[in-house]
Amino acid sequence: MKTLFAAGSLAGLLVLAGPSFAQTRGLPDFTQIVENQGTAVVNISTTQVRTRQGRPQAPQLDEDDPFYEFFRRFVPRGPQGPQGPQGPQGPREFESSSLGSGFVISADGYILTNAHVVEAADEITVKFNDKREFRAKVIGVDRRTDVGLIKIDAVGLQAVRFGDPNKLRVGEWVVAIGSPFGFENTVTAGIVSAKGRSLPQENFVPFIQTDVAINPGNSGGPLFNLNGEVVGINSQIYSRTGGFMGLSFAIPIDVALDISSQLRTVGRVSRGRIGVVIQEVSRELADSFGLARPMGALVNAVEKGGPAEKAGVETGDIILRFDGKAVNGSSDLPRIVGSTKPGTRVPMQVWRKGQTKDVAVTVGEIPDDRVASSRGARPGERKPAVAANRLGLVVSDLPEDKRRDLRVQGGVVIDEVREQPRADVRAGDVIIALTAKGATTDIKSARQFNDLIANLDRGTTLTLQIRRGEATIFATIKGETAGG
Repeated sequence: MKTLFAAGSLAGLLVLAGPSFAQTRGLPDFTQIVENQGTAVVNISTTQVRTRQGRPQAPQLDEDDPFYEFFRRFVPRGPQGPQGPQGPQGPREFESSSLGSGFVISADGYILTNAHVVEAADEITVKFNDKREFRAKVIGVDRRTDVGLIKIDAVGLQAVRFGDPNKLRVGEWVVAIGSPFGFENTVTAGIVSAKGRSLPQENFVPFIQTDVAINPGNSGGPLFNLNGEVVGINSQIYSRTGGFMGLSFAIPIDVALDISSQLRTVGRVSRGRIGVVIQEVSRELADSFGLARPMGALVNAVEKGGPAEKAGVETGDIILRFDGKAVNGSSDLPRIVGSTKPGTRVPMQVWRKGQTKDVAVTVGEIPDDRVASSRGARPGERKPAVAANRLGLVVSDLPEDKRRDLRVQGGVVIDEVREQPRADVRAGDVIIALTAKGATTDIKSARQFNDLIANLDRGTTLTLQIRRGEATIFATIKGETAGG
């Protein structure tokens, strides 16, 4: 199973060939980068005090109990007290240690690293390659981007130079310095494999993907371009085993510097939000909504009373541009909105019913450590079966009380899925709209829905807007499937 690990920086892929080989093959020389910038890279070790219960103890059993001999032989008994064996030992403290990397960003001792390296630490030690050691304190951490800012009491430190990650090109050489497995000042190199990568549960970082070796212990280390400028913070690996497998991810330095600036000045990170649930626009969705190509972010649900609803955004809109920036895919929108200052009123372009529409939205703010909550889906009431339509769905009118519960004007409930139409539809789903050939029709009754399906050409790709509990989803059924 492939797994994303918050590991660290790098450890391997050293160029071992001699100068003649490098010259003939045109391989770059990384020595100047290491000599000029290596002193600004630090090893970070942390200690955390944890509490755990004492070892398990044998229960008080009679000698003729059938389990007495088992517990006597295999489970230790507590120390003897005046009244016999004492109960289980109480909680005990022990220390847990971990290693990471970081780099100096200012001469007065501010150091960037990953949040997961330092956020739970009770004690942080920063070690330079000249063996100097300092105690550090946490200025702030941001879990959403995995950026951490710490400070040591020192002056006159060499700080790294910053580059522009937007100017990086795929295929360009990059270098990392860190402490994989505690091996300090390890240098590794590779190329930029991709830019703007989205990772699961990581909505606010357009990761730089590289093939630079990253292993545990190098989290928070810098990623340099060939000019010796830091362009990213090494943060995660994609691995089946927990070790390096050629897929490494770095946080762009412009993102990290913005976060560190907010942590340093106000102690927290402010992010924008507009209150929508979105999904990716597939080729099939684009066809059914009348878009020339897959683009934008499809709005699944609009938060009641949120910024988007106040701006007039509707479920089924496709957000194409936000504040003048193109939304090429759904993963672009959280980054763009998140980087917008709360309270700012910005233009937004949406695709609605076959044409673009401009709206203005006042950006809200994501609360600190906001955790989304969801309640269990409540299926619609099942009705007696009738003939299935051409999609293999048996539907019936949605009862009035269910309409009130779901706050919808119409809709039909799926009573039975007799032939699965290769789409995510289930019994209990409520269909509230159908989109085909760029036109969206609100569903009012089972007869209307079945008539629409019967009158569509068999090669037509269609999209159903479905309410499932409190969630809204879009299920696309390809033309060849819809044709039966």
